[in-house]
Amino acid sequence: MKTILTGAAAVAALSLCALSAHASCMDPSNAGPPMGPMNFNHGPLPAHFGHNAADNIVGTWHVIYTPEGSTTESGEAFIQWHSDGTEWENINYPVLNGNLCMGSWKTVDQSRVSRNHVGWLYNSGVLAGWFSETETDAVAWDGNSYTGTNETTLYFTGMAPVLLKGTAKATRVAP
Repeated sequence: MKTILTGAAAVAALSLCALSAHASCMDPSNAGPPMGPMNFNHGPLPAHFGHNAADNIVGTWHVIYTPEGSTTESGEAFIQWHSDGTEWENINYPVLNGNLCMGSWKTVDQSRVSRNHVGWLYNSGVLAGWFSETETDAVAWDGNSYTGTNETTLYFTGMAPVLLKGTAKATRVAP
């Protein structure tokens, strides 16, 4: 009986080691299939009346992420940018692998903002590390869209950091 239990424990341990880790808000290999075009705005959006990117970024956005060198999106998210310089994101990745993240942002210049976004890395619900994403976004003059580039570093427990690059394209969700 002891041999059977020891063998079962060894198989279980090896199975856990073979699982791949997934990042919460940003791992492109963890995204679900794209849902297709989604329209969250009913009718034309009025121009936002901010005088710069910091004024215009505040609000709720629908964001499409695309990895560098790819034409296929890797995830869709809703991001809420707050006037106090904080933000949070809910992305279409599986809940057990993490799909909520948070960060802070600041103004770069009249047309751009930059954010630092952090979250946990999970392996089927088990904590496996963390990530840090930086993104610089150019906000449209009317405040209803933005585009940006991002770099994400994955810090898996016991492994060298992994760097991912990509782009973001966002449209404002009407209040």
